[in-house]
Amino acid sequence: MDSLTTFTDPREFERAAALLDAHGIDHTLISPDPAYRRVGCPAVVLRDRAKATFLESAGTDILSTGWVDFRQPVQPVPDETPPEYNEDIVGRVAIVVLAPCVADHDRLRLTAHVSGDVADALPYLNAEMAQSSYVSKLPVFTFMDGHRMLSLFRDRVGIAKADDIVDAWASLERLRCMVNDVWSRRDAITPSFELRRRPPALEIYKRLPGTNCKACGAPSCTAFAWAVWRGETEPKRCLPVFEGDRGDLKDALLSICSGLGLASA
Repeated sequence: MDSLTTFTDPREFERAAALLDAHGIDHTLISPDPAYRRVGCPAVVLRDRAKATFLESAGTDILSTGWVDFRQPVQPVPDETPPEYNEDIVGRVAIVVLAPCVADHDRLRLTAHVSGDVADALPYLNAEMAQSSYVSKLPVFTFMDGHRMLSLFRDRVGIAKADDIVDAWASLERLRCMVNDVWSRRDAITPSFELRRRPPALEIYKRLPGTNCKACGAPSCTAFAWAVWRGETEPKRCLPVFEGDRGDLKDALLSICSGLGLASA
């Protein structure tokens, strides 16, 4: 199985590229240039033996985002220059965590750092997008980009269910453009601080064990997901996740609940 990683900073990619070349390690590069160069660093694809050689050759000292199974990108990177903005409040976007999506192992989840501060833009986004969730106390703005769920904080964004690395870059670029476009039109928009709705409780359910053990006090995992969604109970009441053998679900469950402005453990 081929594995893929990308990097937190262009300098880390340059270190990785130099190491790969110095040891003659066979690899494939996937570049975000030109269209996604503002939101991504090149990704490296290695076969199992090549990956082992890379890691044994000081590859562990390079700040990568984590290794995932390689998924062939469905769409190519467009051959176009990313738009520029007179007042770019997003700045540079860099993926810092890349992992399989807990709710769908065939897709990816990621966390990306935003060099700017987008907190002031969130109420304007909330006014423009009816199908969204905004929690001003955090602050966080959550919405769906197709089948992908995005949670945008002042200095970072989480994405669930990206199809592949190019799809992840594309979603980040759409976000960068959307935020900057809304911000450029803010004088014509009345900001909204209203919490209109939350994404379906199904997104919480997908991050539960699904065993219906009743340890939480609810009759089923579905009922527990709805109770969490309505704010009637806390995620930590799911004992298999927080005290049992399904701790692998904990980060994903906390992430989605944080994105929805719900209580956390």
